[in-house]
Amino acid sequence: MHKGQRRKLIGELRTMGIRDEAVLDAMDRVPRHYFLDSAFSQFAYSNKAFPIAAGQTISQPHTVAKQSELLGAAPGANVLEIGTGSGYQCAVLCALGLKVHSIERQKALFDTAGLLLKAMGWKPSLYYGDGYKGKPVFAPFDGIIITCGAPDVPQALLGQLKVGGRMVIPVGDGDTQRMWTIDRINEREFTKKDHGYAAFVPMLEARARD
Repeated sequence: MHKGQRRKLIGELRTMGIRDEAVLDAMDRVPRHYFLDSAFSQFAYSNKAFPIAAGQTISQPHTVAKQSELLGAAPGANVLEIGTGSGYQCAVLCALGLKVHSIERQKALFDTAGLLLKAMGWKPSLYYGDGYKGKPVFAPFDGIIITCGAPDVPQALLGQLKVGGRMVIPVGDGDTQRMWTIDRINEREFTKKDHGYAAFVPMLEARARD
């Protein structure tokens, strides 16, 4: 049942403008219903966001596909994700063949996502801590993807982006943001592009120790 629903979702994502076949294949390989509360599992392949623990949400599939497509990272790329959440976006990045480092500030989500991803056979490097600080010990990153709304672009994360690398980040206060890609041209120069409306839970500073 779920496989058929997933294929239907992939078709819907195509009609919504997702063109990257590698992203669509990764979305098809990741069973989204594993990341949802059983009460929502029958709706897992509808293009909707759902609540998860700690007052957070699992993004709608189109958002996950769009951010993954905008990131444009090649297999084997060293990528940092800010906001592991349910682990769904992280699993899609892993399915794309990326080397994923992911930071989560909510301990309950960090614990459950880690167990689930391991059980599914994905092997990202997960960290409990403050996403604003990034993970400089593993920088520079080919790509950085932020899965929560940031009031502005964290300078520490820009500094951890490789020259030639790209950041995908929803920027704005409140419940709505604009989705940006930021490309690092050289040590001091960045270019920015607006990709339209986005709606994410806010990026919050953590008090956790790395």
